[in-house]
Amino acid sequence: MRCILIAATLLLGMGWAHGATMEQMRFHCADDTTRLNELLAQGYAQTTRNPNELVYFYAQQLLGTPYVAHTLEGDSERLTINIHELDCTTFVETLYALARTTMQERYSWRDYARNLENLRYRDGAMTDYSSRLHYISEWIMNNHSRGNLMEVTADLPHVQYQVKSIDFMTTHASNYHSLKNDSAMVARIAHFERGYRNHRMPVLKKSWLGAKDVRAAIRTGDFVGLVTRIEGLDISHLGILVKDEKGDIYLLDASMSGGQVMLEPMPLVRQLEGYKNNTGVRVFRIMP
Repeated sequence: MRCILIAATLLLGMGWAHGATMEQMRFHCADDTTRLNELLAQGYAQTTRNPNELVYFYAQQLLGTPYVAHTLEGDSERLTINIHELDCTTFVETLYALARTTMQERYSWRDYARNLENLRYRDGAMTDYSSRLHYISEWIMNNHSRGNLMEVTADLPHVQYQVKSIDFMTTHASNYHSLKNDSAMVARIAHFERGYRNHRMPVLKKSWLGAKDVRAAIRTGDFVGLVTRIEGLDISHLGILVKDEKGDIYLLDASMSGGQVMLEPMPLVRQLEGYKNNTGVRVFRIMP
């Protein structure tokens, strides 16, 4: 039977001293916390605490999870916890929070929730919609400053740089539920966008993904962002990278076209040949 959305107030009385309170959380269903505790127990039992290995381990556990978009949206901003439905961004966020919690030798969904909030929101604290790190360029920079993530794109062979102003949300405010009727919120988002005018970012062109030296530098469990030509937007899709025994690189993602979390069937260099709006990739890792 399909889980239904429940309010976090069903779990009142289980207060948490740090991060979002129970009243500030939104769960997909009553099984979310149980499933997270089960996953974390499995991760805790693993011999590795290597972040990339943990990311890949947890990605395998989530294979087949249905793709559902817009699960973070609602009438108010809450720390949304949903292990049963994932899109490309919440998939990567979930992998990070699971892996980080295991690296900390913790195995409770409450620790997972704190790590999720720390990744998803500017400076690790949720306030309103504008506190969410909507653009991946700001997401990586803000999380790097706090020791969560590092971008390795600039260290890859053949990397180039692209300059782009990132302002898609305010130039397309009518596309966003939380912006279309809230000029004050649009102004708050615009305030953060101003920091990314003429933003210089490293990009590995997609044609280089098959090169031997690039394949050697990539690790299974790396996070990847697909860089887009779309005006005002930096990255259009997220996933993780997986190398096979031959060293070929594949994308494991929450796929909209496939309808679930899945390992894409062809090497990423070939897959991206059909993506006209894609110019290349950026690669990120969890900091140890």
